[in-house]
Amino acid sequence: MGEDHAGLSALVVGAGSIGSRHLRNLRALGLRRLAVCDPDPARLAAAVDGPGAAGFAEARAALDAFAPDVVLVCTPPPSHVELALAALEGGAHVFVEKPLADVLDGVDALVERARRAGRVAQVGYNLRFHPGVCALKELVDAGAVGRVLWLRSEVGQWLPDWRPGQDYRRSYSARRALGGGILLDASHELDYVLWLLGEPAEVACMAGRVSDLEMDVEDCATVLLRFPGGAQADVHVDCVQRGYARTCRVAGTEGTLAWDYLVPEVRLYRAATGAWETRRYTFEPNDMYVAELRHFLDCAARGTAPRVGLADGRRALALALAARAAARSGRTERGP
Repeated sequence: MGEDHAGLSALVVGAGSIGSRHLRNLRALGLRRLAVCDPDPARLAAAVDGPGAAGFAEARAALDAFAPDVVLVCTPPPSHVELALAALEGGAHVFVEKPLADVLDGVDALVERARRAGRVAQVGYNLRFHPGVCALKELVDAGAVGRVLWLRSEVGQWLPDWRPGQDYRRSYSARRALGGGILLDASHELDYVLWLLGEPAEVACMAGRVSDLEMDVEDCATVLLRFPGGAQADVHVDCVQRGYARTCRVAGTEGTLAWDYLVPEVRLYRAATGAWETRRYTFEPNDMYVAELRHFLDCAARGTAPRVGLADGRRALALALAARAAARSGRTERGP
């Protein structure tokens, strides 16, 4: 059972799609002392249109005036490190949306600052709270498929369909200067592959713009990974395919795992029995966002390490950047 968080104060920096979702979920989790910060007057007005939410146009003014217990950084990636540092300096626990940043510069200093401050810092890789991905992790760790030989992961959806009420061309996803590109934006897949298999020894990648979408960063990428024990993985991410796809398949010496985001189950083939088993679960998309926030607030209250800490965020970022470098050079890169 989670803690009672009604007495906590929370500041959400950035009132875009994900910031607004987190604000709603904080209310649902019982927080009443809430504030939101966004330089866009229309977005700010829409976000504070609810009980107990103060509005600010500038982050540092909000930190000084509101003095929050926890801060959620939901701005474009290039500002994440600076805002997270400011929150830590103010004594707050920090939740940083993914990716942790768009470059590695400053990330190690942020990790060290959080450690010295004794504050909880979590990164928003919400798939780690999805029951299907959690079941994959449990079964892989339990040896249900034996030694893992290969993994294949995919996610894809037409970018204009991501946020129907927003012009995709203005989103950070489509703009290099705002930290966009599918390798960073869809780094959820890279994060959970690292969670399942550990860090790779080699990284190769083919990435680029394959569609007519108006964006100045890659819209499609396939990342190939080789792990120290010999296992291989291919991770495909894109924002060009029509419809929504998100799947993972793990093959091992003793069986195979299969997961499809659109079907609430994980399937396990056991070589010993020659049959498939099915593990079903109930799931609504917002559940994992609520779960990650509840976990963050529990960790802040108890002073315990989160499931997805800054070091995890750094690893996923480093892998995404290594994949980009491999795509540019056409060569295999060493694992980050």
